[in-house]
Amino acid sequence: IGTTHPQTMFAARQNRVRVIQEIERTIQQFRTRTELWPLRAPSAPVSLDELAARTLESRQFDLLTLRSRTLLWLQWNTGDTWELWVLALPSGKKLYCDTGGGETRMLATGRRDSEIETDRFFLELLSESAGEHFGIEMAGGPPSLVRSPIEDRPLVVDFFVNLFEVMDMEEEIRELIGYRHDDFRADVELWLDRTGFKAANAMR
Repeated sequence: IGTTHPQTMFAARQNRVRVIQEIERTIQQFRTRTELWPLRAPSAPVSLDELAARTLESRQFDLLTLRSRTLLWLQWNTGDTWELWVLALPSGKKLYCDTGGGETRMLATGRRDSEIETDRFFLELLSESAGEHFGIEMAGGPPSLVRSPIEDRPLVVDFFVNLFEVMDMEEEIRELIGYRHDDFRADVELWLDRTGFKAANAMR
């Protein structure tokens, strides 16, 4: 069984510390808006890839090793994936990031001790604006696979109901499931079951 050289492990830890320190400095520039409070966001998504490359002088670094937990992981029939994840920072803040299309971006921060359940609030704002509140564009058809450790299934259903309605994808969902309920939420429930989603299912 192979072992990792102590110097390599030390270098990896040092690189992680340096990247996190730079993240902490960068998010101090994030600001809130009435519709986002208590979340704070940059004026435009900040590339975590560029931050790490600049901080580590282009040395390789796997950004997903910073991930504390995943909120959503989606995959399309094309093989493309998109992951929404959270980094718990030493300062007591949570950093919301997304990874997809070959890039990772910092989208917003919230305090871990906030009276408002920031994960739920972030997901609501993201879906209700199709990403616009955080400077991203959520495009493309419905994903074929959905994975999430979130135990609150209604929260995940709400996310997709809001997102699909904003993106005018109701008919596309109904074509996929071959059925039409009076309540679009029931259509999304059926579609979500067909993606293999189960509350608190194992992440890949």
